[in-house]
Amino acid sequence: MSELFTVFLNVILPVFGIIALGYLLGNRLALQARTLTRVAYYVFVPAFIFQALSQSGIPLSAAAKLIGVAATTHLLAALVAGGLARLLGRSREMIAAFVMIAAFGNVGNYGLAVIRFRLGEAALAPATIYFVAITIVAFAVCVSAAGWARGGGSGALKGLLRTPALWATIPGLAVANSHLAVPLVLSRMIGLLADAMIPVMLFALGLQLLEQKRVRLSPDVFAASAIRLVLAPALAALIALSFGLGQIDFAAGVLQAGMPTAVLVAIIARENGIVPDFVTSVVLVSTLASLATLTLTMVLL
Repeated sequence: MSELFTVFLNVILPVFGIIALGYLLGNRLALQARTLTRVAYYVFVPAFIFQALSQSGIPLSAAAKLIGVAATTHLLAALVAGGLARLLGRSREMIAAFVMIAAFGNVGNYGLAVIRFRLGEAALAPATIYFVAITIVAFAVCVSAAGWARGGGSGALKGLLRTPALWATIPGLAVANSHLAVPLVLSRMIGLLADAMIPVMLFALGLQLLEQKRVRLSPDVFAASAIRLVLAPALAALIALSFGLGQIDFAAGVLQAGMPTAVLVAIIARENGIVPDFVTSVVLVSTLASLATLTLTMVLL
């Protein structure tokens, strides 16, 4: 019990403290989440990814293993979620929502912060690889599921190829696997921007949660949340073992797989008319429930 309390106090609460600041100050300061998320998306996230990967020294073969674990885990979780929703006799829109929720966890702001506090700086590089891989797979799955339920979605897939996270991943791995040197002036600029990513994104998450106002509890909400918080990390653990990952890579992969549903899923659901109230409810419920599930997962790891 003492370890549970220590992890909750020193790892989870600092993260939720910043999220809570965004939630509590959003209305008082008349802040909009869109402004912060756009800056993070186009500036802070690419800087962080390049910084973490370029200084990691991760070989391409090791990076491929991490990508394989992330992709296999989240594709399998999406398939299980869709199959469960179909067995329950849910509509096409609900099946698509279950798939989207299972595929897309909050692996950026929330996941990277938790892993940094629990596993240390050495875990940031593999956690970043997972972050990029999961984001790519999740976008593809979410767009495909929305297209299956409503039609269309090819434009969003094209947009995926233009995401800044991808722009930063390739040069970051290139620097890590070569003798290329980043000029000092650029290195310092990138470092300052990278250091700002996690707090800015956590604060923005609080603003996003503030803007998600409709919450409707139901057995489906709890089932979808359980898939995201319990089933996905269990699958990640089994798959990571089969890939023969080291301890830090294994732990980072399981934790990233166990993150609550990303707010972006609610945005995609709203834009495509995929039961947005249900998805928004899962985002909020899974985020709050992760206080307990992530604490327990970290202790078990």
